[in-house]
Amino acid sequence: MGCEDAKDKTMLFTTIYGQLAIIILFTSFIAGCQSVQIETTVPPTLAISTTAPILPTSSIIPTVIPVQPSLTPDVSDYKFPASIDPAKEYMFYLHGKIIEDQGIPAIDPNYGEYEYGAILQKLSGYGFIVMSEQRAKNTDSVEYARKITEQVKALLDAGVPAKNITVVGASKGAGIAIYVSHFLENKEINFVIMAICNPDEVKYLKQNQIVLYGNIQSIYDSTDELAGSCQELFSFSEGRGISRYDEVVLNIGTGHGILYKPLDEWIIPLVQWARK
Repeated sequence: MGCEDAKDKTMLFTTIYGQLAIIILFTSFIAGCQSVQIETTVPPTLAISTTAPILPTSSIIPTVIPVQPSLTPDVSDYKFPASIDPAKEYMFYLHGKIIEDQGIPAIDPNYGEYEYGAILQKLSGYGFIVMSEQRAKNTDSVEYARKITEQVKALLDAGVPAKNITVVGASKGAGIAIYVSHFLENKEINFVIMAICNPDEVKYLKQNQIVLYGNIQSIYDSTDELAGSCQELFSFSEGRGISRYDEVVLNIGTGHGILYKPLDEWIIPLVQWARK
């Protein structure tokens, strides 16, 4: 091969290789541009979020705030009845002062919750038509006693025998029951007064000539520092209005706290007294 032929071939190869190099460079340039466009059009944060796992709805556990059950009893069923059946037995329950002070629920740091609703349910479970209501704060005992007195008279006027009517009072409620007994002057109606008699209370009643009428039962706990025996009040009323009386002294050991729970120790003698 001559020099000229070699020269011509060298130029040809150079031309071909040059063109190939240009094509390769151009292709690489295009590819590089495309990759840059893709990277710049897709935000990095979007790429991360689309690759993150998505939990199904069922796996999301909502935060649940526990709801405490209400301690408030429904006492609307224990209001004075719209219609009166003379064949039924009727019982008034007059609660303690703590219900006036705190409302419902009422909780004493020493005695616990005053189980107002449970007491009403227990009493009505013996077949009595139980009547009770939450008194307003600082209720005047004498005026409220007059209200109960009128309700008792309504039962009597409707034909309910006096022996089928019982008025139960606890602590301040018992004080109200004493006035109801005094106002009615009925020797056949039954009364249960719980944890009310103490020297000062008895002295005040005697000074104001508050005489008991009817069949009276007193119930208190031997460890009660607020209340004790009603024997002195019974003696004061004997031969004047009281027909018969009885006193039940419990040895539970919770003192005034016996009023806060529907204990059989006071419920059973109360029911027996109402049905003697």
